[in-house]
Order: sequence, then structure tokens, then C-alpha cells
Amino acid sequence: MQAKAEAKYIRISPRKVKQVIDMIRGKAVEEALNLLHFSPKAACVSVEKVLRSAIANLLDQEGGAKVNTEELVIKDIRVSQGPTLKRFRPRAMGRATPIKKRSSHITVVIGEEE
Repeated sequence: MQAKAEAKYIRISPRKVKQVIDMIRGKAVEEALNLLHFSPKAACVSVEKVLRSAIANLLDQEGGAKVNTEELVIKDIRVSQGPTLKRFRPRAMGRATPIKKRSSHITVVIGEEE
């Protein structure tokens, strides 16, 4: 049994989120939650929220009693780039430089250990 959760349009750069998801890829869910909770990176908050959503989806799907949460592992975790907001900052001599405010789509798939 597997469950999936997805968060779209998260206003954090995919590069920063990738550092966090590489840290927890393939780990047990309990261990991953501990790592995310105590890590100082800002992206950990969003990734932890998506992981908890995937756990809730699995419990809802299977009817809570059948699922042993200690045996759950992260099967697949991905981040892809969302739309980029383009802004401009004024510079010297009437020029302007672009600022790209990137966003992310985070996908988590969890399941029981095989």
C-alpha cells in the first residue's frame, strides 16, 4: 500500500528544497520526521508538512487500524520547479536588474517496507 501527497506553488527555491529532500530520501518515516523537525533549514517546514499529509492520506486510505506507522518508508520524494515570479530592482544610472522569485512543487510517496 502506498499514499501520495503533493504541495504546489511553495515559495522556496527548488535548489534549497532539494538539499532537504536528499537528506531524508529512502529513510523510515519516523526518522525523517525527526531529521526535518530539528534541522535549521527553512524548507524543512514545507517538506515536513507534505510528509505528514502523506501519512494522513495513507491512514485515511487504509482505515488506520491496519497500518503500522513504524514500518513506513519514503518510497519516492521529488521536487520540481514551479512558476517563477519576475520582478525588477532599480539600479544605478536608470538601469534595472531582474529578480527571479522561484517556486517549487514537492511530491512525496510513502509505503510499507518491503
